[in-house]
Amino acid sequence: TPRACVFFSDSEESIPDDRHHAIYFAMLLAGVGFLLPYNSFITDVDYLHRKFTGTSIVFDMSLTYILVALSAVIVNNALVERLSLNTRICVGYLFALGPLVFVSVFDIWLELFDTQQSYALTLAAIAIVAFGCTVQQSSFYGYTGMLPKRYTQGVMTGESTAGVIVSLSRIFTKLLVEDEKNNTIIFFLFSVSIETLCFLLHVVVRRTHFVRYHTDRAHHSWLKGQINNFTSKNHSGYQIHYDSINLGNGSHEDGIYVRFDVPKPDTKRTWMGVKELLDQRCAVARMIWPYMLSILVTYFITLCLFPGLESELRNDTLGEWLPILTMALFNLADFVGKILAACPYEWGGVQLLVCSCLRVLFLPLFVMCVSPVQHPLLAHPAWPCGLSLMLGISNGYLGSVPMIQAAGKVPLQQREVAGNTMTVSYMAGLMLGSAVSYSTYSLTSQAHSTHTLKLNNTLTLQSYMSGH
Repeated sequence: TPRACVFFSDSEESIPDDRHHAIYFAMLLAGVGFLLPYNSFITDVDYLHRKFTGTSIVFDMSLTYILVALSAVIVNNALVERLSLNTRICVGYLFALGPLVFVSVFDIWLELFDTQQSYALTLAAIAIVAFGCTVQQSSFYGYTGMLPKRYTQGVMTGESTAGVIVSLSRIFTKLLVEDEKNNTIIFFLFSVSIETLCFLLHVVVRRTHFVRYHTDRAHHSWLKGQINNFTSKNHSGYQIHYDSINLGNGSHEDGIYVRFDVPKPDTKRTWMGVKELLDQRCAVARMIWPYMLSILVTYFITLCLFPGLESELRNDTLGEWLPILTMALFNLADFVGKILAACPYEWGGVQLLVCSCLRVLFLPLFVMCVSPVQHPLLAHPAWPCGLSLMLGISNGYLGSVPMIQAAGKVPLQQREVAGNTMTVSYMAGLMLGSAVSYSTYSLTSQAHSTHTLKLNNTLTLQSYMSGH
């Protein structure tokens, strides 16, 4: 049986306006939504260190998150042609909210698990959050790739905003509520409420005229490309007619009228073949490879140091406050860096790559903040705080600009694929950096064992003196 479909051109429809920047604000909160759950788990370092004393919990959480997240990006790239964008984003939100609520209620509040079970539960929660949030994140970059450039920057600013919100939340809950269990419960419930708000805003925003206009335009362009691709390959049974379509009210609309007789079912073309998917992504990668490498190197260097090494910083005066403060400073600086990325300056891909590689200087400087064990070369707390600021602002800027500019290097119909491809590079950098960060744990674990030995000796001496 013959079938037909009509595609209308965007001839005279006016481009809708983002009134009061409401859509931009919603996209910023979307960025908050897919990093806030993970930030919530790693930012309460004082609670983690008390509950899992002498373990590499933050390093394990970081590596678990990255490994699962990388696999989630690959799965999302496979599902991009099979599940709708909204389905992938909504499932991601549900996967993020579930573990946050479960850990808050059953592990922190009711304390139903012993230490070993709680350790395993925490890593399992991180894995579920990683899968959901990464599918959501990768989908959002494809989503914003169909919108004007500033909305991609808005989402990336939201990622840093998540870190700032979580860090400030932890500082205030710790200052205002003395009991550690109670302030941790309040901290997690605040994160749950913010995540729920982000989810509800997504449901509302996707129905707005502004978003529907831009996404429909991108899909229209993609469908026209598919039709031209089919006809160029001389698929039998297709007949293309460029005509004026009578709308039934006396008016005509220029458009494309496509009529084709459906050939015999071809099961090989029911789902896009793996080879065609790979060819499509390779073609996109050839256009944006400097941007892919730049974002990979940027996040590799950052993950070598944050959150692992920074969470293990110690100071006799500040105690457990030092890692909380350095992580807060990093998140704040990262937020500023992502705002600066909105400045209208067109970088070359190779220039970005060189700047990303220069950040390797942070590695020896941070190592000097913890080594040698008893007398670090950069022992004053001003050093890790200052370095955290510089690491954060460079991460925010160099982690955003490649993602923003890469979308403009490919045709409109390939921007969702470009967004997903850039996310693969981003996740590869996170995974490699997280794996390498374990080499720094040996430095901090020696410091912790030495500190524990000194503490035990002091306590033994005090008990001896009081007994005599």
